[in-house]
Amino acid sequence: MRCEKLRPMPLCAVALAAATLLAACGGDDGPKANVKPEFVGTVTMLEYDGGQDDLLTAGLGKTGLAGAAPGYADAAAPRADELRRNAIYNNYRALLDMTAAGGYGVLYGPNVALDGSASLGEGKVAGGEYIAYSDDGTGRRNVTLMVQVPNSFDAKQPCIVTATSSGSRGVYGAISAGEWALKRGCAVAYTDKGTGAAPHDLSNDTVPLIDGTRAASGAAGTSAAFRAALTDSERAAFNAATPNRFAFKHAHSQQNPEKDWGRFTLQAVQFAFYVLNERLGERAADGTRRQTFTRGNTLVIASSISNGGGAALAAAELDDAGWIDAVAVSEPAVELPADPGVSIRRGSAAVPVSAKTLVDFTTYAQVFQSCAALAPSLSAAPFQSSYVTLVGAVATQRCTSLKAKGLLTAADTASQAEEALAKLQSYGWEREAQVLHPSLAGSEVAPAVAVTFANALARAGVQDRLCGYGYAGASALGVPQPLDAATLATLFATGNGVPPQPNSVQLINENAVGGAARDLLSRSPSTNAFDMNLDGALCLRNLVEGNDAWAQRLKAGVDETRRNGNLRGRPAVIVHGRADALLPASHTSRPYTALNKRVEGAASKLSYIEVTNAQHFDFFNQAFPGYDNRYIPLHVYLNRALDAVWANLKNGTALPPSQVVRTVPRGGTPGAAPAITAANVPAIAATPAAADRIDYATGVLTIPD
Repeated sequence: MRCEKLRPMPLCAVALAAATLLAACGGDDGPKANVKPEFVGTVTMLEYDGGQDDLLTAGLGKTGLAGAAPGYADAAAPRADELRRNAIYNNYRALLDMTAAGGYGVLYGPNVALDGSASLGEGKVAGGEYIAYSDDGTGRRNVTLMVQVPNSFDAKQPCIVTATSSGSRGVYGAISAGEWALKRGCAVAYTDKGTGAAPHDLSNDTVPLIDGTRAASGAAGTSAAFRAALTDSERAAFNAATPNRFAFKHAHSQQNPEKDWGRFTLQAVQFAFYVLNERLGERAADGTRRQTFTRGNTLVIASSISNGGGAALAAAELDDAGWIDAVAVSEPAVELPADPGVSIRRGSAAVPVSAKTLVDFTTYAQVFQSCAALAPSLSAAPFQSSYVTLVGAVATQRCTSLKAKGLLTAADTASQAEEALAKLQSYGWEREAQVLHPSLAGSEVAPAVAVTFANALARAGVQDRLCGYGYAGASALGVPQPLDAATLATLFATGNGVPPQPNSVQLINENAVGGAARDLLSRSPSTNAFDMNLDGALCLRNLVEGNDAWAQRLKAGVDETRRNGNLRGRPAVIVHGRADALLPASHTSRPYTALNKRVEGAASKLSYIEVTNAQHFDFFNQAFPGYDNRYIPLHVYLNRALDAVWANLKNGTALPPSQVVRTVPRGGTPGAAPAITAANVPAIAATPAAADRIDYATGVLTIPD
C-alpha cells in the first residue's frame, strides 16, 4: 500500500533527509519518479536568466506583455526563440484583459505578488524549461509536454501545478494560468493535449516542429508536431481538387485527442517529477539520481482554464495512483454522461435543458446565433451595431433561410431574430449571456469550434471535407488563395488552432454555389442564398441529431470523452462565470458539480463558485466596448481557487462552500469604464449568506438567482 503524502508540509524536510522514509514513501507502486517515462522522447532544455529571457514573459516583463508585439529578424523564416517569445506574448494576452483599468498589473499579472501587492517589478522568472514529445515512436501522436522549473523552487516544500493548454492552442496556450505556480515557486507541467496552432501546409507539404519552426514533411520525419495521414498520392489528389488548404492537428489528427486529455495531463505531471529529480534530486554514491521528489512528498494541483480545465478534471478522474492532490480550474469544458442523473434549478425554476455536450450546444449555436445577434432587444449589446454594419445583410438572410426551412416561424427579420434568441436561452444559455451573442457571432466562434470538434470526434481526415468544410487563406471577396509566407511561418505564435482567424486561415465552404468560398461569405446550395452557409451548419447539427455513418462516428467519439464525476475525494474548486456564452454553466460546471456530489456522496470535497458579471473571454473585456463596464476578470477567481486548495493542502483550511459570488460591474461609459478596484471583485466567502449558497440534494443542484 502506498504511503500517504506527509502533512504538514514542513515534515517534507525530514522526508528529504531520511533515505529510509524516502524508500517507504517514494513511489513504492507504479512508475518511479526519477526514471524517464517510456512515453517521453528526446528532451530539450533551455535555461533562462530572468533578465534577457525568462519562463513567464519571455524577457518582455509585465510592461512588454502589455506593449507592442515583439518583432522578427525575418518573419518568413523566424527563429525558434522569436517564435517562443511571440507565442508567450500572444497566448498570455489572448486570455486576459491587459489594461490597467481592467486589472492587469493591479489585481493580476507578472508583477502582482501572491499577497496581492504589485511588488514584483517586471515579474520575470528565472529557471529551466524542458520540452519533449509524448509518443509511441510512430510520430503520429507527438503530444508536446513541457515543464518549467523556477529557480525559486523549494526542494523542502516541492510542488507542481498543471497548466494544460486552453482551447485548441499549443503548449504555451495557458501560460497565464501557470503564473500563479511560478510565483509560488512550483514547477509547472504543461501539455498541448494533442492540439496546436500550426498546421500542415498540404500544398507545399511543410509541417511544424516542436519549437514552432517549419520543415519539409519528408525532412521532419517523426519529429513533425503534426502531419496529416495522407500518402503522397492522396495528398496530390487532394491538392489538385482543393489547392492551398491546411490540416490542423485538433481537427484532423484522426485520434480524437479529447478522449486522452486527462492522460496527457497526467503524463505532463509524470514528466515534471522526472525533470525535478534530474535537475534537483540527490545523487546516490554511484552517481544515479535518487527519488528525491515523489508522489509521497510533492504537492500536485491540477489546474487550468476552459479545455485545459476540463483536462485537469479528466486527469483527476483518471488518476488512481495518487499523482494529483487537488484540483482548481476555471470555466472547464467537460462532457457529461448521456444521462448524468442530475438536474439544475436556478432559484425556483428548473433549467429545462442542461448537461449537453460541447458539440451539441455549439452546433445549436452555429445554427441560430448569427440570426439571434440581430435581435432588437440586443440593441445595447456590445458589438451589435458593428455586427449589423459588417454582416447584417448575410445575417438577415440566415434568418430568412431558417424561416424557409421551418426552423423559425416568425414573419419578419426582427421577430425571427427574437425567436432565435429565445431558442438559445431555452437551450441552456443564461439570460445574462444573451448580450454576448453579437460579439461571438461576429467573431465566428461557434463555426470555428463546431467544425474543429466535429472533425475531431468523428475522426475525420482533412481529405473527408466533413460537411463540406476546409481551411485556407482567402481574398477580401472570400476566394481561397495561398497564405503569405510570414503569416504561415508565425502561426505557431499567433494561431489558436481553431480557424477562422483575422487576416489568416479562414473557414472555407467547399460546397458553395459558384465554387469554394469563405464560409461567412458563401452561398448555400439548398437555399441559393448568401446565408452564412446554413447548409454546413445544418449538416454539423445532423451529426449530433442524425444517425447516418458520420453521425454514428461522431457519437462514438463523444462517448469516449464523457467524464464520470469521480474526483476520488480530492479537494477541488471550480469557478465559472454566470454570463459564459461559450461554455454555458448549465451544460458544464453546474451539472458536473451535481454529478460529483451524486457519485462521491459525503466524500465529495468539490466546491463550485459561480461568479456574476463574468464571462468566458477576459480578453473581450478590453476588445469590445461594453464588456469593460459590464464584466469583471474571472482570472482573479482562478487565482483565488488556487489559493484555497493550497491553504487546504498545506494548513487544513476548509474549502469555501459552493456559492454565488456577487461581483460589482465597473459601470460607466462603454469603452471607458472606470478602473477596477478590489471592491468590484469581493472574496469568496468562507461562510456565504444563505441567499448565496449553492446546495445539492438528491440529484438536484440549486443555484441562487
